[in-house]
Amino acid sequence: MTLQIHIADGAAPYEQVRAQISEQARSGTLPVGYRLPTVRGLAESLGLAANTVAKAYRALEADGVIETRGRNGTFVAAAGPAAQRELASAAQEFAARARRLGQSQDAALTAVREALRAAYGD
Repeated sequence: MTLQIHIADGAAPYEQVRAQISEQARSGTLPVGYRLPTVRGLAESLGLAANTVAKAYRALEADGVIETRGRNGTFVAAAGPAAQRELASAAQEFAARARRLGQSQDAALTAVREALRAAYGD
């Protein structure tokens, strides 16, 4: 696993850790079941505070990208159905909120496209 933190970037270090691990897991560079370094170990190798890496790991776990197995460590989780269900749930929540805000379908779709463009850099 190779991560690079650029302090000069506008993104917070924990977000850089989260985004890079997520991308490597999604691309298969980090295969399902790959054991990640400990929070402390990764923090030391990156020159970051342990709390910074812990925050990234918590976000990755909440996103279903990694899973913690107690004393056995932290591993890249299987994507697939669980990730698909979570994505569908997030989409449903967004649609319901857009409707409560009185937005049209076109306005909601525009907001999603802009958010995806910002997130994926397109």
